[in-house]
Amino acid sequence: MNSEMAYLLGLICGNGEVKRGPTNTIISIDIPHKKLQTELIDDVQIYVKASVSDIRSILEPLIGAQLDFIQNPTSTILSFQKPNSDYLIREIMRYIGHATNHSNIRIHSDIFNFTTDHKIQFLRGFADVTGYIRRSNYFFEKHLHRVYLEVPNNWHLVIDICNLLHDIDIPVQNIDWAHPNMRDPKLVKYRANKPDFWKKEHQIKIWANEFLPVGFQVLHKMKMLEMYSNELINGIKAGGKEASAYTHRYYWETRNQNVKKEEHPGIYDEVIPEEIRGINFNTWKEIAESLGYPR
Repeated sequence: MNSEMAYLLGLICGNGEVKRGPTNTIISIDIPHKKLQTELIDDVQIYVKASVSDIRSILEPLIGAQLDFIQNPTSTILSFQKPNSDYLIREIMRYIGHATNHSNIRIHSDIFNFTTDHKIQFLRGFADVTGYIRRSNYFFEKHLHRVYLEVPNNWHLVIDICNLLHDIDIPVQNIDWAHPNMRDPKLVKYRANKPDFWKKEHQIKIWANEFLPVGFQVLHKMKMLEMYSNELINGIKAGGKEASAYTHRYYWETRNQNVKKEEHPGIYDEVIPEEIRGINFNTWKEIAESLGYPR
Protein backbone atom coordinates (compact mmCIF):
# COMPACT_ATOMS: atom_id res chain seq x y z
CA MET A 1 0.00 0.00 0.00
CA ASN A 2 1.09 3.58 -0.64
CA SER A 3 -0.44 7.00 0.02
CA GLU A 4 -1.57 7.49 -3.58
CA MET A 5 -3.47 4.21 -3.65
CA ALA A 6 -5.07 4.91 -0.27
CA TYR A 7 -6.23 8.33 -1.51
CA LEU A 8 -7.63 6.84 -4.74
CA LEU A 9 -9.56 4.19 -2.80
CA GLY A 10 -11.07 6.93 -0.63
CA LEU A 11 -12.19 8.85 -3.71
CA ILE A 12 -13.80 5.75 -5.21
CA CYS A 13 -15.54 4.75 -1.98
CA GLY A 14 -16.83 8.28 -1.51
CA ASN A 15 -18.27 9.08 -4.93
CA GLY A 16 -16.93 6.68 -7.50
CA GLU A 17 -18.41 4.51 -10.20
CA VAL A 18 -16.92 1.39 -11.74
CA LYS A 19 -17.98 0.18 -15.19
CA ARG A 20 -16.67 -3.23 -16.19
CA GLY A 21 -16.54 -3.99 -19.87
CA PRO A 22 -15.47 -7.21 -21.62
CA THR A 23 -11.84 -6.07 -21.73
CA ASN A 24 -11.54 -2.69 -19.95
CA THR A 25 -12.67 -1.11 -16.69
CA ILE A 26 -13.65 2.57 -16.50
CA ILE A 27 -13.43 4.27 -13.12
CA SER A 28 -14.96 7.72 -12.69
CA ILE A 29 -14.96 10.00 -9.64
CA ASP A 30 -17.43 12.84 -9.19
CA ILE A 31 -16.37 15.95 -7.24
CA PRO A 32 -19.55 17.98 -6.58
CA HIS A 33 -19.52 21.79 -6.59
CA LYS A 34 -21.44 22.86 -3.50
CA LYS A 35 -22.19 26.56 -3.50
CA LEU A 36 -20.24 28.58 -0.92
CA GLN A 37 -21.70 31.98 -1.75
CA THR A 38 -22.01 32.99 1.91
CA GLU A 39 -18.35 32.15 2.64
CA LEU A 40 -16.39 33.00 -0.49
CA ILE A 41 -16.72 35.45 -3.30
CA ASP A 42 -14.39 33.24 -5.33
CA ASP A 43 -15.64 30.84 -7.98
CA VAL A 44 -15.82 27.28 -6.62
CA GLN A 45 -15.15 25.92 -10.11
CA ILE A 46 -11.82 27.75 -10.17
CA TYR A 47 -10.84 26.21 -6.83
CA VAL A 48 -11.84 22.73 -7.97
CA LYS A 49 -9.99 23.15 -11.26
CA ALA A 50 -6.86 24.15 -9.34
CA SER A 51 -7.37 21.18 -7.00
CA VAL A 52 -7.63 18.82 -9.97
CA SER A 53 -4.02 19.69 -10.87
CA ASP A 54 -2.96 18.56 -7.40
CA ILE A 55 -5.12 15.44 -7.57
CA ARG A 56 -3.67 14.57 -10.97
CA SER A 57 -0.14 14.92 -9.63
CA ILE A 58 -1.05 12.41 -6.91
CA LEU A 59 -2.89 9.87 -9.06
CA GLU A 60 -1.40 9.92 -12.56
CA PRO A 61 1.95 8.35 -11.57
CA LEU A 62 -0.03 5.60 -9.82
CA ILE A 63 -2.36 5.04 -12.75
CA GLY A 64 0.38 5.31 -15.34
CA ALA A 65 -1.91 7.31 -17.60
CA GLN A 66 -3.54 10.72 -17.82
CA LEU A 67 -6.80 11.31 -15.97
CA ASP A 68 -9.64 12.54 -18.13
CA PHE A 69 -11.21 15.69 -16.76
CA ILE A 70 -14.71 17.05 -17.42
CA GLN A 71 -16.00 20.13 -15.61
CA ASN A 72 -19.63 21.14 -15.71
CA PRO A 73 -21.62 23.63 -13.59
CA THR A 74 -22.48 21.15 -10.83
CA SER A 75 -19.47 18.85 -10.62
CA THR A 76 -16.05 17.87 -11.90
CA ILE A 77 -15.64 14.30 -13.14
CA LEU A 78 -12.27 12.55 -13.21
CA SER A 79 -11.97 9.22 -14.99
CA PHE A 80 -9.54 6.69 -16.35
CA GLN A 81 -9.68 3.26 -17.93
CA LYS A 82 -7.35 0.31 -17.98
CA PRO A 83 -7.52 -3.34 -19.04
CA ASN A 84 -9.38 -5.65 -16.68
CA SER A 85 -6.18 -7.66 -16.27
CA ASP A 86 -4.13 -4.64 -15.13
CA TYR A 87 -2.68 -5.05 -11.64
CA LEU A 88 -4.05 -1.69 -10.45
CA ILE A 89 -7.58 -2.59 -11.57
CA ARG A 90 -7.36 -6.00 -9.93
CA GLU A 91 -6.22 -4.39 -6.66
CA ILE A 92 -8.97 -1.77 -6.78
CA MET A 93 -11.60 -4.44 -7.40
CA ARG A 94 -10.24 -6.49 -4.51
CA TYR A 95 -10.39 -3.54 -2.11
CA ILE A 96 -13.90 -2.49 -3.11
CA GLY A 97 -15.29 -6.03 -3.15
CA HIS A 98 -16.31 -5.78 -6.82
CA ALA A 99 -18.85 -3.05 -5.98
CA THR A 100 -20.11 -0.86 -8.81
CA ASN A 101 -20.48 2.49 -7.03
CA HIS A 102 -20.48 4.25 -3.67
CA SER A 103 -24.02 3.10 -2.87
CA ASN A 104 -23.05 -0.57 -2.52
CA ILE A 105 -19.43 -0.33 -1.44
CA ARG A 106 -17.93 -1.32 1.93
CA ILE A 107 -14.52 -0.52 3.39
CA HIS A 108 -12.39 -3.62 3.03
CA SER A 109 -11.11 -5.12 6.28
CA ASP A 110 -7.51 -4.67 5.05
CA ILE A 111 -7.99 -0.89 5.06
CA PHE A 112 -8.46 -1.04 8.84
CA ASN A 113 -4.95 -2.51 8.98
CA PHE A 114 -3.41 0.41 7.05
CA THR A 115 -0.91 2.65 8.80
CA THR A 116 -2.30 5.82 10.36
CA ASP A 117 -0.90 7.90 7.49
CA HIS A 118 -2.58 5.70 4.90
CA LYS A 119 -5.89 5.75 6.79
CA ILE A 120 -5.68 9.55 6.75
CA GLN A 121 -5.05 9.54 3.00
CA PHE A 122 -8.04 7.26 2.45
CA LEU A 123 -10.27 9.51 4.57
CA ARG A 124 -8.97 12.62 2.78
CA GLY A 125 -9.95 11.14 -0.56
CA PHE A 126 -13.36 10.21 0.85
CA ALA A 127 -13.84 13.72 2.26
CA ASP A 128 -12.82 15.45 -0.96
CA VAL A 129 -15.90 13.99 -2.69
CA THR A 130 -18.38 13.74 0.22
CA GLY A 131 -17.32 16.43 2.69
CA TYR A 132 -18.59 19.98 3.13
CA ILE A 133 -17.91 22.76 5.60
CA ARG A 134 -20.18 25.79 5.48
CA ARG A 135 -21.08 28.52 7.94
CA SER A 136 -24.56 27.01 8.19
CA ASN A 137 -23.11 23.75 9.55
CA TYR A 138 -22.79 25.12 13.09
CA PHE A 139 -24.16 23.47 16.25
CA PHE A 140 -26.43 25.93 18.15
CA GLU A 141 -23.70 28.55 18.65
CA LYS A 142 -22.36 30.09 15.46
CA HIS A 143 -18.68 29.43 16.23
CA LEU A 144 -19.27 25.69 16.71
CA HIS A 145 -18.46 24.68 13.12
CA ARG A 146 -18.66 21.15 11.77
CA VAL A 147 -17.62 19.15 8.71
CA TYR A 148 -20.41 17.11 7.11
CA LEU A 149 -19.62 13.88 5.25
CA GLU A 150 -22.69 13.02 3.16
CA VAL A 151 -23.35 9.36 2.36
CA PRO A 152 -26.42 8.52 0.24
CA ASN A 153 -28.24 5.23 0.95
CA ASN A 154 -25.27 3.25 2.23
CA TRP A 155 -25.93 2.68 5.95
CA HIS A 156 -23.00 0.34 6.55
CA LEU A 157 -20.51 2.63 4.82
CA VAL A 158 -21.43 5.30 7.40
CA ILE A 159 -20.43 2.91 10.17
CA ASP A 160 -17.23 1.90 8.35
CA ILE A 161 -16.18 5.55 8.11
CA CYS A 162 -17.00 6.20 11.77
CA ASN A 163 -14.91 3.23 12.84
CA LEU A 164 -12.01 4.28 10.60
CA LEU A 165 -12.15 7.78 12.13
CA HIS A 166 -12.12 6.16 15.57
CA ASP A 167 -8.97 4.26 14.61
CA ILE A 168 -7.15 7.59 14.18
CA ASP A 169 -8.85 9.09 17.27
CA ILE A 170 -11.31 11.44 15.56
CA PRO A 171 -14.71 11.42 17.29
CA VAL A 172 -17.98 11.82 15.41
CA GLN A 173 -20.11 14.59 16.91
CA ASN A 174 -23.40 13.39 15.39
CA ILE A 175 -24.85 11.19 12.67
CA ASP A 176 -27.98 12.57 11.05
CA TRP A 177 -29.40 9.27 9.88
CA ALA A 178 -31.83 9.05 6.98
CA HIS A 179 -34.19 7.26 9.34
CA PRO A 180 -37.84 8.17 10.00
CA ASN A 181 -37.29 8.54 13.76
CA MET A 182 -34.51 11.07 13.10
CA ARG A 183 -35.83 12.98 10.07
CA ASP A 184 -39.55 12.96 10.90
CA PRO A 185 -39.66 12.31 14.68
CA LYS A 186 -43.12 13.83 15.21
CA LEU A 187 -44.61 12.38 12.00
CA VAL A 188 -45.30 15.89 10.69
CA LYS A 189 -44.30 15.03 7.12
CA TYR A 190 -45.96 11.62 7.29
CA ARG A 191 -49.26 13.19 8.28
CA ALA A 192 -48.81 15.77 5.51
CA ASN A 193 -48.87 12.88 3.00
CA LYS A 194 -45.08 12.88 2.56
CA PRO A 195 -44.26 9.41 3.92
CA ASP A 196 -40.85 9.21 2.23
CA PHE A 197 -39.58 12.63 3.32
CA TRP A 198 -36.91 11.01 5.50
CA LYS A 199 -35.26 9.16 2.59
CA LYS A 200 -32.27 11.43 2.08
CA GLU A 201 -28.52 11.15 2.52
CA HIS A 202 -26.93 10.26 5.87
CA GLN A 203 -24.70 12.99 7.33
CA ILE A 204 -21.66 12.26 9.50
CA LYS A 205 -20.88 15.43 11.48
CA ILE A 206 -17.41 16.12 12.90
CA TRP A 207 -16.10 19.19 14.73
CA ALA A 208 -13.98 21.32 12.38
CA ASN A 209 -10.89 21.31 14.61
CA GLU A 210 -11.08 17.54 15.08
CA PHE A 211 -11.08 17.03 11.31
CA LEU A 212 -7.87 19.01 10.73
CA PRO A 213 -5.60 15.90 10.86
CA VAL A 214 -7.46 14.59 7.79
CA GLY A 215 -8.25 17.83 5.96
CA PHE A 216 -8.98 18.18 2.26
CA GLN A 217 -6.98 18.12 -0.95
CA VAL A 218 -9.67 20.29 -2.57
CA LEU A 219 -8.46 23.84 -1.98
CA HIS A 220 -11.65 25.75 -1.15
CA LYS A 221 -12.66 23.09 1.38
CA MET A 222 -9.28 23.19 3.11
CA LYS A 223 -9.36 26.98 3.21
CA MET A 224 -12.76 26.91 4.91
CA LEU A 225 -11.72 24.15 7.31
CA GLU A 226 -8.75 26.14 8.56
CA MET A 227 -10.78 29.33 8.94
CA TYR A 228 -13.68 27.68 10.75
CA SER A 229 -11.41 25.61 12.97
CA ASN A 230 -9.79 28.82 14.18
CA GLU A 231 -13.21 30.39 14.80
CA LEU A 232 -14.34 27.32 16.75
CA ILE A 233 -11.18 27.16 18.91
CA ASN A 234 -11.23 30.89 19.64
CA GLY A 235 -14.94 30.86 20.39
CA ILE A 236 -14.62 28.07 22.92
CA LYS A 237 -11.55 29.69 24.50
CA ALA A 238 -13.51 32.94 24.85
CA GLY A 239 -15.92 30.97 27.02
CA GLY A 240 -13.08 29.93 29.33
CA LYS A 241 -12.59 26.37 28.05
CA GLU A 242 -10.04 24.47 26.01
CA ALA A 243 -11.48 23.47 22.65
CA SER A 244 -10.38 19.84 22.83
CA ALA A 245 -12.07 19.37 26.20
CA TYR A 246 -15.35 20.24 24.47
CA THR A 247 -14.85 18.64 21.04
CA HIS A 248 -12.72 15.57 21.70
CA ARG A 249 -15.51 13.38 23.04
CA TYR A 250 -17.12 10.25 21.64
CA TYR A 251 -20.88 9.74 21.78
CA TRP A 252 -20.63 7.51 24.84
CA GLU A 253 -18.90 10.37 26.67
CA THR A 254 -21.72 12.86 26.07
CA ARG A 255 -25.13 13.21 27.66
CA ASN A 256 -28.22 11.66 26.12
CA GLN A 257 -31.38 13.60 25.45
CA ASN A 258 -33.73 10.66 25.55
CA VAL A 259 -36.93 12.13 24.18
CA LYS A 260 -39.11 9.15 23.37
CA LYS A 261 -40.05 9.12 19.71
CA GLU A 262 -43.50 8.27 18.47
CA GLU A 263 -43.48 5.06 16.40
CA HIS A 264 -43.17 5.92 12.72
CA PRO A 265 -44.65 3.54 10.10
CA GLY A 266 -41.49 4.08 8.03
CA ILE A 267 -39.39 2.03 10.44
CA TYR A 268 -40.56 -1.08 8.56
CA ASP A 269 -39.40 0.20 5.16
CA GLU A 270 -37.11 -2.15 3.23
CA VAL A 271 -34.47 0.54 2.66
CA ILE A 272 -33.62 0.23 6.36
CA PRO A 273 -31.09 -2.55 7.08
CA GLU A 274 -32.70 -5.75 8.21
CA GLU A 275 -30.89 -5.79 11.56
CA ILE A 276 -32.55 -2.54 12.65
CA ARG A 277 -35.77 -2.66 10.62
CA GLY A 278 -38.93 -2.38 12.71
CA ILE A 279 -37.13 -0.88 15.72
CA ASN A 280 -38.16 2.52 17.02
CA PHE A 281 -35.09 4.58 17.98
CA ASN A 282 -34.94 7.58 20.28
CA THR A 283 -31.39 8.76 19.44
CA TRP A 284 -28.89 8.61 16.61
CA LYS A 285 -26.52 6.91 19.04
CA GLU A 286 -28.78 3.88 19.38
CA ILE A 287 -28.78 3.38 15.61
CA ALA A 288 -25.00 3.79 15.42
CA GLU A 289 -24.36 1.28 18.19
CA SER A 290 -26.85 -1.22 16.71
CA LEU A 291 -25.11 -1.08 13.32
CA GLY A 292 -21.59 -1.50 14.72
CA TYR A 293 -20.11 1.81 15.88
CA PRO A 294 -19.58 0.54 19.42
CA ARG A 295 -18.73 2.30 22.62
